[in-house]
Amino acid sequence: MFIFFIFLIVTHHLKHADITDKILKSAFEVHKFLGNGFQEVIYQRALAYEMRILNLNFNRELEQDIFYKDLREPIGKRRVDFLVEDKVLVELKAVSVMDDAHLNQVLNYLKIYRLEVALLINFGGKSMTFKRLVR
Repeated sequence: MFIFFIFLIVTHHLKHADITDKILKSAFEVHKFLGNGFQEVIYQRALAYEMRILNLNFNRELEQDIFYKDLREPIGKRRVDFLVEDKVLVELKAVSVMDDAHLNQVLNYLKIYRLEVALLINFGGKSMTFKRLVR
């Protein structure tokens, strides 16, 4: 709890910090209970439960069309794990090491969802890790 309190002090000035702090508190609780080694969907369901407890409004598995230049029809679709309070995108991973492809995926999601803040959370390592991304 002490480490999380320090984290809150450091991040309070960041955009949508009130939301991202609650999301990360929920994620830490999930990892504390489950540890690593599960599939991503297990962490997704547990995180949804924890975010409900903190009264966060969210959409899960929200699908978005991808458009290219002036084409009228979408060229594909992407699905984000969570959109929280219509402001913060959350993408979960359950991999041993996150790489640039994971970061690029979230940056692309920020662009197509027209959002500014995202959390990329990885439950796959011994410790839960996250990256806060801003567009």
